Amino acid sequence: MICVAIADDHPLVINGVRDMLSSCSFISVPYTYLNGATLLEGLRINLPDVLLLDINMPDIRGEEIILALRKEFPELKVLTLTNFDNTLYASNMIKNGALGYLLKNTDRETLIRAIETVSAGQQFLTDDMRQRITDFQKTINRKTSARYSLTPRETEILRLLARGYSNQQIADELFLSKRTVENYRLNLSLKLEAKNTAGLVKYAIELGLDK
Repeated sequence: MICVAIADDHPLVINGVRDMLSSCSFISVPYTYLNGATLLEGLRINLPDVLLLDINMPDIRGEEIILALRKEFPELKVLTLTNFDNTLYASNMIKNGALGYLLKNTDRETLIRAIETVSAGQQFLTDDMRQRITDFQKTINRKTSARYSLTPRETEILRLLARGYSNQQIADELFLSKRTVENYRLNLSLKLEAKNTAGLVKYAIELGLDK
């Protein structure tokens, strides 16, 4: 028997999930919690095999509570169950220790399969979410690598572009010729795979160079 707890601030969601799982002979749902505080208190008394965790609790955010759970209950297996169809949230929850990320509109069979998989200590993601997280991580890694591969001069030019400087203004600011600035911009476009100025500015903002 897999013992499951549900943490969600909406009683209707809790009741709906319980009803969905009620006919499953090998899953029981004896514990439910409406906020982060009661969840932590309850887990100290009764630790389930799997916790279905909403990412948006009223007193603590999902990313904060998953870190608290991993610290105090490292053996607890967490399956995120949320309305947030967001790759960043999903990636962060998995990175911080959740074994799965499901949307609340998932079907019964998928939810049961996810609970079984997570209870065995294995990660569960739908094919679509797994691919989205993989693509997201590749993008983050590429951006991080690109930032570290920029020379100090390239970084400064990119920073000024993000602030709306023209080629001539950048040249005046850095005591360079306009042609030199144009060459730097060309190299930046090739290195960052940016098609135009808007692409360079977007990249600069994503790298935090507009601050």
